[in-house]
Amino acid sequence: MSWHCYLLECADGTLYCGITNDLDRRLAAHNSGEGAKYTRSRAPVRLAYSEPCADRSSALKREAQVKRLKRDDKLALCGVTRPSENP
Repeated sequence: MSWHCYLLECADGTLYCGITNDLDRRLAAHNSGEGAKYTRSRAPVRLAYSEPCADRSSALKREAQVKRLKRDDKLALCGVTRPSENP
């Protein structure tokens, strides 16, 4: 069983972080309204980032780290770069 820490981009542009041992099933749950309460009113969601973790414990620790990041840092994890406001 492989665990993942993931970031979703919601329809309103917000980001949601979670963990799972079945990404496809969890993504389907979020999009069907059966996922987290946060994503129910923000569907559809798309998978923006996922990283494998050794076990549930390390996935939970990584989730806590990612949740503490600023939005721009989370976007950087997803490979999104934003232009500088002061060129």
